[in-house]
Amino acid sequence: MTESTPAASAPAGGERHASWLELFFDLTAVAGVAQLAHLLHGSPGWDDVALYAVMFLAFWTGWMLFTVYGNVSGDEVRTWTVLAGMFGMAVMAASVHGVREDRAGAFALAYILVRSLAGKAWERRGEYVPELPITQLGLGLTPWVVSMWFDGTERYALWALGLLIDLTVMFSVSGTRLAARVDARYAREAREPGSGRRAAAKPEAALMDAPHLGERLGLFQLIVLGEAVAQVVAAASQAEWDAALYSVGAGSFLLLLLLWSLSLRHGADGVPLLAWDVLPVRLVLPPHCFVAGAVAALAAGLGDAVEYTHHPVPEPVRWLLCGSLAVYLAVAGVAALCSGRGVPGTLLLVGPSLAAVLVTGAAARQAGAAHLVWLLVAAAAWTRLVAERRRPGRRGRPARPAP
Repeated sequence: MTESTPAASAPAGGERHASWLELFFDLTAVAGVAQLAHLLHGSPGWDDVALYAVMFLAFWTGWMLFTVYGNVSGDEVRTWTVLAGMFGMAVMAASVHGVREDRAGAFALAYILVRSLAGKAWERRGEYVPELPITQLGLGLTPWVVSMWFDGTERYALWALGLLIDLTVMFSVSGTRLAARVDARYAREAREPGSGRRAAAKPEAALMDAPHLGERLGLFQLIVLGEAVAQVVAAASQAEWDAALYSVGAGSFLLLLLLWSLSLRHGADGVPLLAWDVLPVRLVLPPHCFVAGAVAALAAGLGDAVEYTHHPVPEPVRWLLCGSLAVYLAVAGVAALCSGRGVPGTLLLVGPSLAAVLVTGAAARQAGAAHLVWLLVAAAAWTRLVAERRRPGRRGRPARPAP
């Protein structure tokens, strides 16, 4: 680590765990994930999937900003700041249902306010997070502001543009580059007349508690998996209970169990097959979002599949199930490569599973829900089995590499 990108160690009394305030804040994630999953119910088209992806990424971004704020602030966190962010995210969640009618503006405005509130929180602390460059580089928020004067597809496209800018910043601006930007900006202001006071208030690089953040990211994945369980239970409670339903229910439960194991027992920070010590936080966060979004989409598909225990699953639902699991496995493959498993090892881990899922999506046109779900179980089970057999020796959580 460089001086501008310090790594936090665990507190003197041992590792931190999520506080009551943080767990209360996560209730908005529970509500938001549940609402977002409803965008994919029925027979979703590509436009529905695209809108879901944009809105999920926006909601996750708000959650992540306040999660990192709580991680860095620790006991100094401002409760009312977190609660205000929680209220803004609750408005975002409540806006999902009518986003295609008259609530898109409310969703965008709530997102803008959540982002602005998070930025003010860092400004008040006089700190910045080297591993979270979007707290200092807010260009991605501009398209959201502009979108307030547009409707329909143009508005959604502007949202997507803003999020694409944020993702580009996350992947391309390292902690060292961000620290250099901050130093250069305040050095420039120091040379300007009457700016000495501002230069003296140059923000400091904030410390992050890596184990605590890993726990928070893992908890979010548990929330998403819990939503998947809730979707299946809700659908099963209204269906006829017979052997076909029992098969779908058992398969769905086993599939979610396998994903839980891959993400939280064979992964790090909620990202399947990722080792603890290979990536800085700024590169862990995007795949964490992609995995969570894929599992939430899978949850919607499993809930819909229960309705087709005696009929072929419609193509949109079939591809929702297969496509979401394919995204999950693809991210797992990238994580495995980054974790030093090598190309042959990664292909063995996820290659057969990914191929099986894609073939199922393309060819299983007459498959009922039970057959389809158990094919997905078999695909996920292969990756889980190989990961267990080729599992590296257990290690502690070393300090993260410099971002």
